[in-house]
Amino acid sequence: MPTETPVPEQIARELAQLAQAPIATLRARYRGEFGVDPPPAFGPDLLRRSLAYKLQETAYGKLSKATQRELERLVAQVAKNPSARAALPRRIKPGSVLVREWKGTSHRITVLARGFEHAGQTYESLSEIARLITGTRWNGPRFFGLRAEPKQDERL
Repeated sequence: MPTETPVPEQIARELAQLAQAPIATLRARYRGEFGVDPPPAFGPDLLRRSLAYKLQETAYGKLSKATQRELERLVAQVAKNPSARAALPRRIKPGSVLVREWKGTSHRITVLARGFEHAGQTYESLSEIARLITGTRWNGPRFFGLRAEPKQDERL
C-alpha cells in the first residue's frame, strides 16, 4: 500500500509540535529519525532545526544538486574569508532586456531561456556578444554591468 504524501497542513502541525516539544522528546525523535544519538552540544534549538529540516526533506525531497553545490561554494567562500560579503551569482530571467551603449551605438540583448538574442542572432554567452560588439575579449556579465569591476586591492 503506497504511503500518502503529506500535505502542507500536516507538515505545519508537526513543525508546531516540534516547537513545543521538551528536549527529552526531541532527543528521542532525533534518534528515531537519524538512527544515532544527537550530538551532546545540540540544545533544543538545534534539535528542532535538524528535525524540521529532516521532516521537510522527507516530505518534499532533498535539495537539488545545483543548490547543494551553491551552498558548498558559499561555505568555502566564508571559510576562506569570514569577514567578506558573499558574492551571489546574479540570475537574469528570460525576457529581460540588457541595454549597453558602445561608441555611440545602443545594443539591446534579450535574455532567452537558453542563451541571448542580439541583432536577430542567438548566442550562448554574453561574452560572445561583448566580443562581437567590441572586437576584444571581455567578460560578458561585466561588460553588460551585471558584475562590478574588481577593486584595485582585489585584483591578482
